[in-house]
Amino acid sequence: MSNYLLKNGRILDPAQNLDQRGDVRIRGGRVAEIAPSLTPETGERVIDCSDCWIAPGLVDIHVHLREPGQSHKETLQTGGEAAVAGGFTSICCMPNTDPPLDSPTLVREIVARAERESPCAVYVVAALTQGMRGEVPCDYPALKQAGAIACSDDAFPVQSAEVMRRAMLGCAAYGLPVVTHCEDKTLSEGASMHAGVVSAQLGLKGAPSSAETVQIARNALLAHETGCHLHIQHLSTAVGVELVRFFKAQGVRITAEVSPHHLLLTEAACAAFDTDAKMNPPLRSEADRAALAQGVLRSVIDCIATDHAPHAPFEKAQPFPAAPFGVVGLETALGCVLLWNSQLPQPLEPLRIVHLLSTAPARVMGLPAGTLAVGTPADVVVIDPNLRWTVMPVGEANSMLPSSPRILSHRTEERESESPQRGRGVGGEGITVIELRSKSKNTPFKGWELLGKARYTFVKGVLVHQAD
Repeated sequence: MSNYLLKNGRILDPAQNLDQRGDVRIRGGRVAEIAPSLTPETGERVIDCSDCWIAPGLVDIHVHLREPGQSHKETLQTGGEAAVAGGFTSICCMPNTDPPLDSPTLVREIVARAERESPCAVYVVAALTQGMRGEVPCDYPALKQAGAIACSDDAFPVQSAEVMRRAMLGCAAYGLPVVTHCEDKTLSEGASMHAGVVSAQLGLKGAPSSAETVQIARNALLAHETGCHLHIQHLSTAVGVELVRFFKAQGVRITAEVSPHHLLLTEAACAAFDTDAKMNPPLRSEADRAALAQGVLRSVIDCIATDHAPHAPFEKAQPFPAAPFGVVGLETALGCVLLWNSQLPQPLEPLRIVHLLSTAPARVMGLPAGTLAVGTPADVVVIDPNLRWTVMPVGEANSMLPSSPRILSHRTEERESESPQRGRGVGGEGITVIELRSKSKNTPFKGWELLGKARYTFVKGVLVHQAD
């Protein structure tokens, strides 16, 4: 195993309230030393981190890796590669696979495969009910023993309050958080976007905000009664933020996440029937977006998670009502969050940004991550916060659209080095080009210039991603 000396960076570790200039030594797979200045040792690879942040690896607690059963969308390997390219060293995979991760056997299989196939740490969120049908609670002690760190029915939220109460009691007894997408399906059935001005203009059925808020209130009341740790996924409404704030004040053990796309986008992104802007919960109004931002700034919302939901191009190429919900986000999350932060009247300090993307999500799920403490495994990311780069992914189906940009990768760049088209397009001359590792390319940020990128990513001291 190689040893590294990260020199001259801004060291950010929210777990230790550390924000200083200096060096970080990685030896034997662990953080060995942090100091204002360290002398290189024999055999160390020295990496100059001037103008960069040295931070604990990012942690994403809401990722769809699609295995088993949907490997045409993503795999443990490609999802892991996308994660480390985005600076994530730990991710939590969701159970809505085919079949769902509702048995100890399947959980053990994913844990074992991920250790072999993924370059980052993968933690398994198991199903909350058998078959994710919302009827019969799973065997929670067996799931935990197999390696599950939480339970969720994710995109198929439990509609029965009685079943949810039983599930919460079971999870609380074994220290498993209940992670839930809050949606009352009777209010959102048949909807493909938010019920608002844009849905009316497009003639599409929309889901009202109450489809989310009704279940937030119900689930929070049940968490209050059962003592269960309730984690709300991808919060999307202004009233939802207020509900989380209220129940926290009542002593309910409730945490919440927001996704980068809900911080940056509104229902207007769907106006051109762009299925890459179709997600669940849907993009909502500007008032909702602003309230989510305030929820982050006021610490009502605990952390940021991507809800990375890959779909094949042919699936997203369907008409808007028929196309599946979901967007990819592992590789764009950091750039989106830093862009969003740069647009705030009073931007958050870098330490707070790292907290939202690393330390806080690790704490929410109780993961051994989110710190640079000496002696801990060296899950480390070196971030260039000033690098501007343009998102230019396309899929097989999207390439047929007249306005779609082409996929550009390091290999493509080399092949086209003498082409007069190189460096042109969105972003202009000098465009920074990257290769998307995710198997799917369904992003609403195509053509956007984002701010900030992971330069180097280490997992347990192993250099698993190098942008240059």
